[in-house]
Amino acid sequence: MMLPWALAILSLLPLMEAQKLSCANLTATPITNATLEWISGKWFYIASAVRNPKYKQEAQAIQADFFYFTANLTEDTVLLREYPTVGDKCIYNSSYLKVQRENGSFSHHEVGREYVVYLVLLQDPRTFIFTAYPEDKQNQGLSFYTDKPEATQEQLEVFHEAMACMGMQKSEAMYTDWKKDQCGPLEKQHEEERKKRTEES
Repeated sequence: MMLPWALAILSLLPLMEAQKLSCANLTATPITNATLEWISGKWFYIASAVRNPKYKQEAQAIQADFFYFTANLTEDTVLLREYPTVGDKCIYNSSYLKVQRENGSFSHHEVGREYVVYLVLLQDPRTFIFTAYPEDKQNQGLSFYTDKPEATQEQLEVFHEAMACMGMQKSEAMYTDWKKDQCGPLEKQHEEERKKRTEES
């Protein structure tokens, strides 16, 4: 009887260790040039869990969302070109994020207020998490991104583990639905315009 019990416990150890590691690593780390080069490109917003009522309402309204990051390594900025679908309409936004390398955060000024999120890198390089107000239980939040429009079950499990690390319930998660995306045509138009400008210059 002892052997099956011991094997069961040992088989759980890697899972327990991974979970501890996930919680331990749910903090931002300094941002390097390599980080900025890696994060440059196209990403898809998959899910979030938000406690702040205002931000939660905004997150609930997003049906689908993808965006492009273009990092400027010398100026420590990131150009964000975002294509969210809200109310079955594509709403394009373009803005610059300021990079704070030391504390691993990105900030954005809007209507006289600064918004800050912290970059959390995951073991899977095709994913990352942004956290906001991680120490404030009333306002904390996290959002999950992948390089494909739909996350795998394994990727979602990592997001759910991160939620648990922040003391959030799985039921608090809000998900996007790629089938509701309305921004494909506008993205195509923008790409054609950029290609034309490149050829002319």
